[in-house]
Amino acid sequence: MESEEPATLNKTFNEIKIADNALPTEFLLGDNYPNPFNPTTKISFSLPQKSQIKLKVFDVLGREIQILADGIYEAGKHEVEFNATNLPSGVYFYNLTTGSNSITKKMLLVK
Repeated sequence: MESEEPATLNKTFNEIKIADNALPTEFLLGDNYPNPFNPTTKISFSLPQKSQIKLKVFDVLGREIQILADGIYEAGKHEVEFNATNLPSGVYFYNLTTGSNSITKKMLLVK
């Protein structure tokens, strides 16, 4: 007698792919890469809609070190580079703000 395979084994599943040009659905600030870094690192962020943004770097005392981005950015994924050639080793923070959102993350510069 021939055995029948369970129906689930005969089903085909479609692979779901998200297009590279798909718009993000939420406001995100990515981790910088590489981290720790010396002397440059890249910071990525995603915007679900066109937004006025500011991306700033601060030291551990809260002093503003550099403004990496300031202006109106289209919806989508963005990436900026931070060059810390003239800064000492240590912990730094980067903050992304829009009109209604703010996210801060930390990064480590090791020379």
